[in-house]
Amino acid sequence: AEVTEVELTVVIPVYNDPVTVVEIVDRVRALPISKQIILVDDGSTDGTSQTLQRLSELPEVVLLTHTVNRGKGAALQTGFEYAHGRFVIVQDADLEYDPADILRVIEPLQQGLSDVVYGSRYLENAQQDPSWLHRFGNWALTTSSNLLTGQRLTDMETCYKAFRRDLLQQIDIEQDRFGFEPEITAKLARRGVTIREVGISYACRSRQEGKKIGWRDLFSALYCIVRYRFTH
Repeated sequence: AEVTEVELTVVIPVYNDPVTVVEIVDRVRALPISKQIILVDDGSTDGTSQTLQRLSELPEVVLLTHTVNRGKGAALQTGFEYAHGRFVIVQDADLEYDPADILRVIEPLQQGLSDVVYGSRYLENAQQDPSWLHRFGNWALTTSSNLLTGQRLTDMETCYKAFRRDLLQQIDIEQDRFGFEPEITAKLARRGVTIREVGISYACRSRQEGKKIGWRDLFSALYCIVRYRFTH
């Protein structure tokens, strides 16, 4: 498809999510806004690649592929490079985050009130995440991040991060896995960007349903919070 200026680019990193990604793309396509949907197949090993191939034939949809699994941060970096919307938002390929919330998240960007907006799962209703461990892990990471960045976030780890594209494309992402979240937050803080939050809904998935984050990621994120606050 030819490159035309659109209002929003939605970047969706995908790794072995053959069923839910179809539903996600449907919901994103239904949003009443001009958009580019970038699917990044991060080395899927099941039937996902065939599904994405079919989806890539839809108007608005662009498919980028990693031959091996490199991680969420790497997939996002690939997607961001190809973004041409005025604004860019991250969307996970599972159904924890509902694309119906996207327009609410980007509204402050459209109104020129902010350059970066995070959709927070905990701003209005922390109990929608039933896992005590998730909530504690998120609190620990968000609090540590806030202490070092001066931001006042309730949900640093949220998937829904929306940016002005021109700002986003100036930031170099080094973390390949889940370290992306604290890294981008710290790098925005160093640039003096104030991140706004908007409340969103959240349907937590269990590990059986494919949750892909663990203790190792928690410690890696803490390390990234400190590292990117103080180094370039």
